[in-house]
Amino acid sequence: MPEKTGADAPQFEPVIGLEVHVELSTKSKLFCGCSTAFNAPPNSQTCPVCLGLPGVLPVLNRTAVEFGIRTALALNCQVAGFSKFDRKNYFYPDLPKNYQISQYDLPLATCGHVEVCADGLRRRVRIKRVHVEEDAGKSVHESGTITGSRFSLEDYNRTGVPLLEIVSEPDITSPSEAYAYLSTLKSILRYLDVSDCKMEEGSLRCDANISVRPKGSCVLGTPVELKNLNSFRAVEKALAYEYRRQAEALARGERIERETRHWDESRQVTVVMRRKEEADDYRYFPDPDLVPLQIDEEWVEAVRGTLPELPGDRRERFAREYGIPEYDAAILTESKDLADYFEAAVEAYGKDAKTVSNWVMGELARLMNATDTEIRRVRVAPCALAAMLRMMDDGTISGKIAKTVFEEMFCTGKEPERIVTERGLVQIADEDELARIVDEVVAENRDAADGVRAGNDRAIGFLVGQVMKKTHGRANPQAVNRLLRERLLPG
Repeated sequence: MPEKTGADAPQFEPVIGLEVHVELSTKSKLFCGCSTAFNAPPNSQTCPVCLGLPGVLPVLNRTAVEFGIRTALALNCQVAGFSKFDRKNYFYPDLPKNYQISQYDLPLATCGHVEVCADGLRRRVRIKRVHVEEDAGKSVHESGTITGSRFSLEDYNRTGVPLLEIVSEPDITSPSEAYAYLSTLKSILRYLDVSDCKMEEGSLRCDANISVRPKGSCVLGTPVELKNLNSFRAVEKALAYEYRRQAEALARGERIERETRHWDESRQVTVVMRRKEEADDYRYFPDPDLVPLQIDEEWVEAVRGTLPELPGDRRERFAREYGIPEYDAAILTESKDLADYFEAAVEAYGKDAKTVSNWVMGELARLMNATDTEIRRVRVAPCALAAMLRMMDDGTISGKIAKTVFEEMFCTGKEPERIVTERGLVQIADEDELARIVDEVVAENRDAADGVRAGNDRAIGFLVGQVMKKTHGRANPQAVNRLLRERLLPG
């Protein structure tokens, strides 16, 4: 890839639409009773229905439809009162029936939108459609990727697992905005509890369509589909690469081919997989074994009544109700579990929510990242965090010691009072004892003490640090600072 490209020039802009496949958290498949449990032995969760053997009839899973309605309402879509299932015909080894039951011209829901914040701007990305379909099986390639493998094996456990396909309009204008859109969508889906959205387990997958056009033009360019994007970062990188590739080609006067390309993570490039299929290629027709899907208004309203507070609403409430910065509110509400934890800790603490926010976003997040621990597996209960904060407030422990205590709470699940007692971490409250230690430090560090007397204010910080070191962090730094000034800067 040359360093200077057509993409570096301001004359082009990308136009991006995303197709997100969400595996729904139902216990059984879309049209049969087979389990949807992840990681079962290959081909152990199949039956004549999901394998499409002759003489079988599919029976629709009501929970999957309800999850679809739930999602559509959260995405501000219009739920169709009448929709139907169609057969999408194509041959591929992971599709034992040679057709996939999906929805075509009459999907479950249409015309929604999502508010996305990217690059400091808030924008609305329209949702074109949300439809229900069954998943295909999984191809396991010999070398790990489809390119270069000598053979592939097929696991049909995933065949028939219920999916929602959420298709955006081509409203996304940059790879970073695509990343923000996916993050927002994932957050909403997890709040709704309709999917675990684990990309590493295939329960959230994304295909991207990108075209490039002259900046300011209203005419769409030729779209290219990107597949095998197994992380949000991969989506962002693949789109950035593809934008540059297409812009370079257009700058050279070349034509963009309509095709499907594979993202090669190891080489950080896209490569051609196949010519892009058109809808006609799939020869859609209504599934003759399934009756049309009719959803009355009563059902829709019943589902609407079960919707939780969604992340956008919760973010605004946190900022308004707790008086924390927008940035804090956005971080704390990304995950429902994290938002629940924060609220429980604030309630238990009963004081400044910003203090709780600082600890949740600081020490707690640091330890979670370092140990790859999800919030729901954290061993520090919200009330235990609140108890530790109160120990700081009443002077039982210093802020420095609190970090040590919290780390042990995180690792062991012990209560803060027990840790402080067992390890003798109570803050030194005796003024005479503190004064004696200050005098020792001044005597041992005469150059720094002289520096303070000569007006070097930074030297006092060094002396405070020496006292903290000598007391293993148990001294109150404010009291130490005061005692040092009284001795070295009298009057």
